[in-house]
Amino acid sequence: MSTQRDRIKDEDTDFLLSCILQLKDLDECYEFFEDLCTVPEIKSMARRLAVAKMLTEKRKYEEIVEKTGASTATISRVNRSLCYGNGGYEKLFARIEEESGE
Repeated sequence: MSTQRDRIKDEDTDFLLSCILQLKDLDECYEFFEDLCTVPEIKSMARRLAVAKMLTEKRKYEEIVEKTGASTATISRVNRSLCYGNGGYEKLFARIEEESGE
């Protein structure tokens, strides 16, 4: 069975992710992503991340739609990733929480 990683993993994707790992602060992230992506692409990724955070906080779909403007289809897709994905969202949220001392 092919995983999503199998479908996206290649030399170009490895290079992209290696570049992201080299970013040192928010300013560098903004500079890089503004050059790499369109504003709607950045906003879409940010919205999905906000949806994931709210889902991990056990927020209701209606509240998430109201706060983020995400469609219920997007919320469902992100929820599937949280339930059946690789745990990427959870790892990052735990690190951020740990760093902020919450």
